[in-house]
Amino acid sequence: MPENKRKYRILIIRTDRIGDVLLSTPAIKAVRDAYPNAHIAVMVRPYVEDVVDGNPYLDEVILYDKDNKQKGIFSTMAFIAGLRRKRFDLAIVLHPTVRSNVIPFLAGIPERVGYDRKWGFLLTKRLKDTKHHGEKHEIDYSLDVLRPVGITPKDRALYMPVKPEYERVIERFMDLADIGSKDIIVAISPGASCPSKRWPAYRFGRVADELAGRRGVKAVIIGGPSDKKTVDEVKTGMLHSPIVLSEEHSLGEVAALLKRCKLLISNDSGPVHIAVAVGTPVISIFGRLDPGLSPQRWGPVGPRDIVIHKDIGCEECLAHNCKLGFKCLEAVTVEDVLSAAEGLLGGG
Repeated sequence: MPENKRKYRILIIRTDRIGDVLLSTPAIKAVRDAYPNAHIAVMVRPYVEDVVDGNPYLDEVILYDKDNKQKGIFSTMAFIAGLRRKRFDLAIVLHPTVRSNVIPFLAGIPERVGYDRKWGFLLTKRLKDTKHHGEKHEIDYSLDVLRPVGITPKDRALYMPVKPEYERVIERFMDLADIGSKDIIVAISPGASCPSKRWPAYRFGRVADELAGRRGVKAVIIGGPSDKKTVDEVKTGMLHSPIVLSEEHSLGEVAALLKRCKLLISNDSGPVHIAVAVGTPVISIFGRLDPGLSPQRWGPVGPRDIVIHKDIGCEECLAHNCKLGFKCLEAVTVEDVLSAAEGLLGGG
């Protein structure tokens, strides 16, 4: 711990998506373990605030709204001026972007550590960026950033707070949906940020129907504002009336629901890592073969989690530019997913 009269101040920066921020929560804890008396803040985008708000290892959450409030140069400079006034001593940049490297530099933070990519020359300590090789999990890539500043991580567990108010909202939702305390609840998350991550939506509906018929499972479909069309495709043709957690529900409420579920079946997307953080087993369906996009880097890390990922022999993975109609995703059958689900549900 630095011998300063004032409290040492650390800013952790992660301005990408839900899952990325969740996979950085072990790094947040490692920083707190190393600096128990420091003031530790995290800088994230507004839509992931629920992931870190209430995290016991943080003193402050700073919202960086690059698409709205801080979109223009003048508002960005005002944001940077606000950071400068906070007088941080160390910036830990967990994911390299031009902005995430420029902002702590212009804010006058004297020590800045991160990966040497996208204006990485602005950092004072730089790591070679080999993330695209997918040799490690994203958790470990984030933890590696801490080592140059003398922090040795102790564990890799994800953390997401589930506040009592979110649990009360989900209790009301379950009452209205006629879901009882003894019902087996399986969450279905058919959305994803990229078509190369999306298993055919109708197959999620078939899985939900089969589980309802075989085991009396109550399937709850979850999706964000951009997933409405996909959710509708899942519902179309289902024999059992589907239950949908509407897109108006917050991430915190999604976490509270997943905490009550026996299982989540999902594409490679943020809800996978929320489920891991709250202790719910996951079946995650992967398509892409590229090592930097693979389950080895982005898969769920719970003790019982299952990844379904089929190599169809592509010499090169073009991800969202696939010329083969995402045959790797098509190769995952309804029976593949049902078999995995049966194994995890066990005796029900």
